[in-house]
Amino acid sequence: MLHTDILKRNKDFVTLYQRGKTIVSPYVVIYVRKNRLKYNRLGITAGKKVGGAVQRNRAKRVIRAAYREVEQLLPVGTDIVIVARAAICSIRSTELTQFLMGQGLRRIKKCLSESGGKSK
Repeated sequence: MLHTDILKRNKDFVTLYQRGKTIVSPYVVIYVRKNRLKYNRLGITAGKKVGGAVQRNRAKRVIRAAYREVEQLLPVGTDIVIVARAAICSIRSTELTQFLMGQGLRRIKKCLSESGGKSK
């Protein structure tokens, strides 16, 4: 991953869940927020609703592979948390990549541009 750090602290995840913009698809839920850094940060979660350990690990692998393909197209300075849904177990990473490259990328850029105009 070229311009991406991994989110590890629970505080960062909670902040994104509470203050980030949400993008919903049948396979994943994406939380996005600007981070004022010169690189992106990525967090991936797969809860028990996805399945057992094997299914959760596969879901995370699929998400990581799809993210790697789209990473260069994403705006720099973004926090992203991708939460796997149960339907992700039945798809290949290419299907998720196609979603992220098309509709997902448009919606991420739209969410980031909306939040840039507001001041708190």
